[in-house]
Amino acid sequence: MTLDFKTINEIVDVDDSFKMPTVLMKKLFDKEKREEMFKEFLEHETNMSFDWFHIYFQEEYAERKAKKQDFTPESITKLLSALTQNENASSMSLDVAAGTGGLTIKKWYEDRLQCPIFAYKPSNYFYQCEELSDRALPFLLFNLLIRGMNAVVVHGDVLSREVKQIYFIQNETDDFMGFSSLNVMPHTKTVEQFFNVLEWKESAKDYIENATMPKHLEGVAEIGKEEKGNIVL
Repeated sequence: MTLDFKTINEIVDVDDSFKMPTVLMKKLFDKEKREEMFKEFLEHETNMSFDWFHIYFQEEYAERKAKKQDFTPESITKLLSALTQNENASSMSLDVAAGTGGLTIKKWYEDRLQCPIFAYKPSNYFYQCEELSDRALPFLLFNLLIRGMNAVVVHGDVLSREVKQIYFIQNETDDFMGFSSLNVMPHTKTVEQFFNVLEWKESAKDYIENATMPKHLEGVAEIGKEEKGNIVL
């Protein structure tokens, strides 16, 4: 079975593709509905090695003239992924202008192939994505969450460092078969300094799905500590 445009729209429950980013983003912030949606997607497509939304987004939303939005070709994602592979048991990756996440997905997939399936731990890998487009963001978050990654998504301008929100994608159970949780990082001085945020373009969102930090992610928690004390993210 394949994920054609009609199937994608039916699963997300939109009657017109132009509504997709808004409806999808709303569903991502409802954990129960989100994971039901993920399971339905996986009934139609189980190959996680590529971005399912590549063609869908490029045909429906890419602003090629205004913002020069074009996807990285599959051949280039494979090459870059191969060039950045190492023999270490863990790694961190940065994807600037991430789009819907095709390059990060390829890197994540190659990371998984570096060790036996039952030896793979999501906590050994961390991905940071940065993306400006409001339309691309829901697809990017979807792709990281459904694959159970540990990641940070900076929604803003990589050059001016004007940022709307920063999202923390967390595989809290460290289960390679599990989905990740979605959290919005606070607009604190610590977060600003760590991600070099010069200006927040939106008000802070109070959305945290997991208020306690698992031991395997305690190092990551440092980037989101509230100055007053408790780790929220």
